Amino acid sequence: MIILNPIFNIIQIALNLYLWAIIISAIMSWLVHFGVINTRNQFISMVGEFLWRITEPALRPIRRFMPNLGGIDISPIILILAIYFASDVLANIQYSINAGGL
Repeated sequence: MIILNPIFNIIQIALNLYLWAIIISAIMSWLVHFGVINTRNQFISMVGEFLWRITEPALRPIRRFMPNLGGIDISPIILILAIYFASDVLANIQYSINAGGL
């Protein structure tokens, strides 16, 4: 079962990268909203568009089921918790496989 370790590691790295993309996207949206950064800057616009395109497909279903909280979007927090949960489940599966439990 040693062949599964690299696969689990790649999945963990992908989850961590996606987690950081969500965090950066949320922070960037706050900075744009409060006028700290300007989306007329081509680089900022490209980064914002990229982050929106990779995070929105995962956030949209969460927003659909969330109640209206008066303009507060907690869907990134819920997605971050789901990523932590998936990462923990993968780590437990990897540990069980390495320990000979499965």
